[in-house]
Amino acid sequence: MADTGRARKLSRRIKQIVASMLEMQVKDPRLGMVTITDVRITGDLHDATIFYTVLGGDEDRTASAAALESAKGILRSEVGRQTGVRFTPTLTFVLDSLPDDAHHIDELLAVAAQHDARVEQARVGARPAGDPDPYRKPRDADEVDG
Repeated sequence: MADTGRARKLSRRIKQIVASMLEMQVKDPRLGMVTITDVRITGDLHDATIFYTVLGGDEDRTASAAALESAKGILRSEVGRQTGVRFTPTLTFVLDSLPDDAHHIDELLAVAAQHDARVEQARVGARPAGDPDPYRKPRDADEVDG
């Protein structure tokens, strides 16, 4: 089993190689605006999972996924050539769900801000029910005797 430092270094190198290959060498017209966001490699350095995002809609995502699958062999051979490791890791492309999750969180925060604004409007001019100061206070010695 390889040490985690070596795996981290190899994953960064694979990310650089794949990103530059997609930009310069892969000429598939189906390939859209693809960004490599992360590469995770197993501890034995045999499998690399490449996370990517695509700018555009669902059609662009499916077309880019097909282009990446067809270019997988070329990318793997280039990774093996440039890294010089004994066993070239297999490449698996996974669409990164992080942008969609971030968009969903932004929507939830917008809803929470609307609810906060409604509560703030209801609070303006409101008075507390009951005593203005509902907390017990220590008694003075004169009140106890009297």
